[in-house]
Amino acid sequence: MLEALKPILAAALCLAPLASLAAPPIQESSFWSAEVNAGHMPPAAERLPDTPLIVNLKAKGREFGVQGGTLNTMVTRSKDIRQMVVYGYARLAGYDETYQLNPDILLGYENEGNRRYTLKLRPGHRWSSGDPFTSNDFRYWWEDVANNELLSPAGPPDFLRVMGKLPRVSFPDETTVVYEWDDPNPSFLHMLAQARPPFIYRPAKYLKQFHADYADQETLAEEVDYARVKSWAALHNKYDNMYKFDNHELPTLQPWINASPGKKIRHQFVRNPYYHRIDSRGVQLPYIDTVEMEIVTSGLVAAKSNAGEADLQARGLDFRDIPILRKGEKDNSGYKTYLWGNGAASQIAIYPNLNARDPVWREILRDVRVRRALSLAINRRAINRALYFNLAKPGAMTVLEQSELFDPALREAWAQFDPEQANRLLDEAGLTEKDGYGIRYLPDGRLMELVVETAGERQEVENALQIIYDDWRDVGVKLIMRPLDRDILRNRVFSGSAMASAWFGWDNGLPQSYTSPVYLAPTDQVFLSWPKWGQFYQTGGSAGEPPDMEPAQQLLSLLQDWDMATTKSERMAAWRAMLQIHAEQVYAIGVVAAAPQPVVVSNRLRNVPEQAIWAWDPGAHFGVYRPDEFFFEGGLD
Repeated sequence: MLEALKPILAAALCLAPLASLAAPPIQESSFWSAEVNAGHMPPAAERLPDTPLIVNLKAKGREFGVQGGTLNTMVTRSKDIRQMVVYGYARLAGYDETYQLNPDILLGYENEGNRRYTLKLRPGHRWSSGDPFTSNDFRYWWEDVANNELLSPAGPPDFLRVMGKLPRVSFPDETTVVYEWDDPNPSFLHMLAQARPPFIYRPAKYLKQFHADYADQETLAEEVDYARVKSWAALHNKYDNMYKFDNHELPTLQPWINASPGKKIRHQFVRNPYYHRIDSRGVQLPYIDTVEMEIVTSGLVAAKSNAGEADLQARGLDFRDIPILRKGEKDNSGYKTYLWGNGAASQIAIYPNLNARDPVWREILRDVRVRRALSLAINRRAINRALYFNLAKPGAMTVLEQSELFDPALREAWAQFDPEQANRLLDEAGLTEKDGYGIRYLPDGRLMELVVETAGERQEVENALQIIYDDWRDVGVKLIMRPLDRDILRNRVFSGSAMASAWFGWDNGLPQSYTSPVYLAPTDQVFLSWPKWGQFYQTGGSAGEPPDMEPAQQLLSLLQDWDMATTKSERMAAWRAMLQIHAEQVYAIGVVAAAPQPVVVSNRLRNVPEQAIWAWDPGAHFGVYRPDEFFFEGGLD
């Protein structure tokens, strides 16, 4: 079969890294053996694709595992069961531990000049339901979901638009999908590898029963009424939750499938019988049979981990939890605490809202002298010493050392502790009048009381802001901290109600030249310094405000330069120019970066790397380390 593909998959084709082209004899899973013996499910050898992805564990320095066991972990919100899609990290193409892109669900792909991408599927691959996974599932998404005005009012996702134009998409046969643009789209494959990927396929057989073009109209009307929604489109979107992972009937390609209908305190996920990866002995992954995800309040994650109630836990744990976790180790709670690096560009960052509704504050925060002064007034070394025992790295927000784009000068830009210069800059900005306590007056006579809103989830943020309170007060600025629910915080920022907010830095602090710098340009409201500009870009001008500051406009122009680049040096030049603008303009005030992330690992759990990076993108947190390869010593509990 591979020989037959060679004429189609030319030199640019990337094939999945297989240990061997010939699959070994497949071993049946004891977890599904009863279903197989009862005739309800075919044997493992018939459930796998004709060409499964054979994982070379020895090349990774990992152990062969045994199937079995239940892994316990925790999240703090019911919606975060979607982390199973993040951790599972089955993607059309995905990153390995060195952030190199490889085919995963795909058998391979061909990239012709970043303009034409040919995606080759694995013959015989099946959804978790046993239905064939073919190009028809890509066709259904493209023709019947992404380009259906009722299901997708805004049309296909932005990453598919190049110079305002959508691709030409074709489906030559059941294992081939072709995306083609007139202009380069260099980030296409990398977007598919994200922690939250844009799923460009859907389980067509399952979802057609909720689509007006395919379903029996009378039956569909009954389903709409039963689900208490207003239309068939609302019904379809309710059940089409590839990322949310809350519809236990929706077929998936992830290593574990949701086995818990409805909302629960404990959600159970069981091994996908049709999963496409095996080890070189013929053992189907994942090794672990079941994952149980408990929903707990955020304040209990560290305590329950300390008590040995988590087999694998990082989410919900902060640097400040390390002492209690170390104590649990000594109390023989059956786990180890690894300290991973952190992949966010900054552990804590303050985002002045340049789109604030308050006209006076908007004008003040748009003055680069004010933003620079606020940055210079922060004693980052004191914060690092008090909160992180000098284990973090103080500095402005920029990419991390592991990125080929790192420049130490950008970390130092406007980040040295210099209250005198901060005072001078604020005076130059016209904020010279002060009250009897030394707090400056705004031009309209109000005191310069800057409200910084937080998600109220991380004690380290509030502790840092308490230190910054004293720093800013010394230069005549009164910081008022306002903890809120995360969703409320974001809505206030997006609407322009918030003056400033505190959050992590860029999710991706580890970009390479091939990484799209889209998040450095005003293209998304999620960058909390320019929500209205992001809305304008995301909606094609139907909402928000167009960027009206020259440096922001330059960022959009440089993003276009990166998109059109044909060489690595051109992409590097665009990246460096954008990073330089951020450093000079201080759009976000970084505080510290790279604080160690505690990761609790059961003493019985194997193949979890002791040294790694906890990163959202690229990385998908545990995802690039392939939890489907983790296993319990002895297998079954």
